[in-house]
Amino acid sequence: MKRTFLLLTVCLIVQICGFAQSKYDAYYTNLPFEIERVQPVIIPDYTVSLTDFGAVGDGNTLCTEAFAKAIKHLQEQGGGHLIVPEGIWLTGPIQLRSNIDLHVTAKAIIRFTPDKELYVQKNDSLRDGSKKCYALIRASKVENVAITGRGTIDGQGIYWRPVKSEKVDETQWNELLAMGGVVIPTDKTKKIWYPFNLHSEYNVPNIAKDAITQEKMRPHLVNITDSKNVLMEGVKLLNSPKFHFVPTRIQNLIIDGVTVRCPHWAQNGDAIDPGNVQVALIVNCNISCGDDGICMKGGVAQKGVDAGPQRDFLIMNDTVYHAHGGFVIGSEFSGGMQRLIVRNCMFDGTDIGLRMKSAPGRGGWCEDIYCSDIVMKNIQKSVIFFESGYADRGAGVSATDADDKNAFFPDWSNFTFKNITCVGAKTAVEVTGIKGKPVRDMKFEDITILQVKSGLKLKYAENFTFTGCTIRSRSGYEFDITKCKNILYNGKDPLSEE
Repeated sequence: MKRTFLLLTVCLIVQICGFAQSKYDAYYTNLPFEIERVQPVIIPDYTVSLTDFGAVGDGNTLCTEAFAKAIKHLQEQGGGHLIVPEGIWLTGPIQLRSNIDLHVTAKAIIRFTPDKELYVQKNDSLRDGSKKCYALIRASKVENVAITGRGTIDGQGIYWRPVKSEKVDETQWNELLAMGGVVIPTDKTKKIWYPFNLHSEYNVPNIAKDAITQEKMRPHLVNITDSKNVLMEGVKLLNSPKFHFVPTRIQNLIIDGVTVRCPHWAQNGDAIDPGNVQVALIVNCNISCGDDGICMKGGVAQKGVDAGPQRDFLIMNDTVYHAHGGFVIGSEFSGGMQRLIVRNCMFDGTDIGLRMKSAPGRGGWCEDIYCSDIVMKNIQKSVIFFESGYADRGAGVSATDADDKNAFFPDWSNFTFKNITCVGAKTAVEVTGIKGKPVRDMKFEDITILQVKSGLKLKYAENFTFTGCTIRSRSGYEFDITKCKNILYNGKDPLSEE
C-alpha cells in the first residue's frame, strides 16, 4: 500500500512531530503567569491512501465506505496516517479512532454530501421525539487523534442552515428562494428561510416533519468529545451546518494554523468552540464566520461543573475578520474559566472585539483571564463587552422561551486587559452586570481606543481600574456610568466628577 510519495509525506509528518515540543515551547515565553503547556500529539509511523480502499475523487462518487474501511484498517494496525490525496472526495459522516491522523493534502477537498439521511442517529432522540444527527467528522473517547494538512473540509451548510432575511441582500435572498425551501415570517418585515422541501433537483430529502424540527437537527462539522491529545493543524474548514470545530471535554488540545470560512449570515456559524477543555493552544488561525470566532464554553448547570473548568489556554497570533466576537466567553460556562491568556491577536470588522456573554442558569466563575497586545479596527459594536443577561436563542425563538431562571449566575471577575489598540467602534467598553452580581475586579492598562461613538458604558460594575488609557469619542460622550462602585479612570473618579 505504501508508495514513494506516501513515504515522503509520512517522513515529513514524523519530522514535524519530532520537533513539535520545541515548536510549541516557543509560544510559552514571557507569559503574565504560568500555565500548563500542551504536549505534542504522536501518531504511529504507518501510512495509507484513501484510494487504496476504493475511493474516487471525482466529486460525485460517494466515498463514505472507503473512509470507514481505511480507518478500520489503521485501527487494526495500531494507528497511522490516512492520506487524502488531490481530488474532491464526496462522503457521508466520518468517525475517527485513536492514534489516527486524517491528513488532507493541499489540493484535496473532503466534501460532505447534503443527503441528511446519512447523518441521522438511529438510537438517540431529542425531547420532541425528533432524531439527532452525527457530526460530519466525529470522535469520542479517543486518544492521539489528528486532522492535518493544507486541504479543505467543506460541510455544504447551505443545505442545513436557516437564513434570516435581514442578514442578506435581495439578490442573495432570491437565490435562496430559487432553491425552494420554506419561508416563515417572524414579524411584519422579517422572515426566515429554511432548507426544507428543497426542489427535487437537489436530491436533499427532509429528515423531519417540519422545517423547525429539522433545523434543530443541524450537526457540527467536527466534534471530538471526552478525549486526550487532539491536534488540528493547517486545514481549511468551510460552511459547517452549525459550529465548525467543537472539541469538548478534551485533555491536551492543539489548534494550529487552521482557516475557518463561512458566510457572514450563517446561522450559528461559530468557528472554534472548545468546551470544558483542560490545557490548550490555539495559534495562527484565520477566521471569518457567521457567529463567534474563538469561543470559550464550559457547560450548562451542574453538568458543566462536573466536567471541570476550561483552563490553561494560550490563544495567540490569531486573526478574526467577520464574527460576532473575536474572542468570546459564553454563553454557557458553569464549569468556570481559569488561566486563559489571549495575546498578539488582530480583530478586523468583528461585531465585538472581546465578548463575554452569559445569563442566570448559564454562568460560572473566572480566574486569571489575561488579554494583551491585541489590535482591532472597524469594530461594529463594542471593543470590550460584558453581558450578564444574554439569552441564547435559536432562529425564531423568543426571549421568553430561551431565558433560564435557575441558579448559576455569571461571576465575571479577575480580568486584565493590557496594551489593546482599536480605531473605529461604536462603544469602547460596555458592561451590563446584574443587581447583586456586578461585573467586578477588572484592570485596564495602556488601552487606546479612538473614533468611538461612546466611551465607557457601565452598569452594575465594581472595582474597575483604568491606568494609562486613552479613549476618544467622536461626540465627546465618554462616560455613561450607573449603579457602579469604585471606578477609577486614570487616577480620577468619573462618578464624583458627574
